[in-house]
Amino acid sequence: MTDKEVEVKAPKIEFPQTDYPIKVISDTGVGREAEVIAIVSKHAEINLGMTVERQSSTGKYTTTQLYILATDQDQLYNINSELRATGFVHMVL
Repeated sequence: MTDKEVEVKAPKIEFPQTDYPIKVISDTGVGREAEVIAIVSKHAEINLGMTVERQSSTGKYTTTQLYILATDQDQLYNINSELRATGFVHMVL
């Protein structure tokens, strides 16, 4: 098999996409969900009725799942970058 045959490509996202899921894994803390929502809302329209927050079994981490109107790849990159720059966000999926 050649390298071209085993190359795996990321799935292509078609924009705009409504209810695009974003999971934000962060340290648990008072007001963190509001901070995450404030950052994401600068870049995208959020479906607040579908927002879900869950804590880890130890309570150290919180996952906030949001659904946004995704318009392009740059928008997703900017959301990821700004969330990661907070210092309390560990991962954005």
